[in-house]
Amino acid sequence: MAKQARRGFVPTDDRDFGEEGIVKLRKAAEEVYYLLCRGYPVTSATKFVGNHYLLSERQRLSLARVVSAEEKILARKSREVTDISGETLYIDGFNVIIGLEIAYSDSMLFQCMDGTIRDLAGLHGTYRLIQQTNSAITALLQTLEELEVGKAVIYLDKPVSNSGRLKQRIYELADNINYELEVQIENPVDAFLKTKPLIASADAIILDECGKWFNLVECVIRRRIGEYEYVDITPH
Repeated sequence: MAKQARRGFVPTDDRDFGEEGIVKLRKAAEEVYYLLCRGYPVTSATKFVGNHYLLSERQRLSLARVVSAEEKILARKSREVTDISGETLYIDGFNVIIGLEIAYSDSMLFQCMDGTIRDLAGLHGTYRLIQQTNSAITALLQTLEELEVGKAVIYLDKPVSNSGRLKQRIYELADNINYELEVQIENPVDAFLKTKPLIASADAIILDECGKWFNLVECVIRRRIGEYEYVDITPH
């Protein structure tokens, strides 16, 4: 039985990402962006700016997820593809499915400067199927079919709890698809994805080293949910 939960939600988020919090975070994002574009590491930049604005840990994490240096944004966008028909797509399973679980939980998702959709949920080695898991998987599988993908390979992290149960659930919901599907449990998933020609992930480290990539979470949400109220703290 899937555990009912609201993936990606923390009670303090209403305060940290309310109207006043967003105004403060946009100012902070401008300063983090300035520092990143001048070579400062993201950890140092978010710590320095976060201390100045007295930001919470969740607010600092949002800056690290949303803001990227201009050079990295341009490099990532130059390798983004929009047509995956007939292709083999290698998918960062937990990264994509958790993002979609959050969307179906109506929790916070962030529009990032590189065009990806990211969240603040952390695995830390633990994962449980929740009420929205089936909706997330079904939406993913249906969208891949609409996109006429040739083959989808979903990688799940071996050290994460319940990765075997999630693999089983994906196969259970994939009865009627008309493309080839593999679900593999590997460790480390990041290392596998970096070597593949076409991947789906919002992980910045993977995006900086992979070949081509497809913005899968954004695409699934746009096609299956429609308008979504993303949190926007990008500097203007």
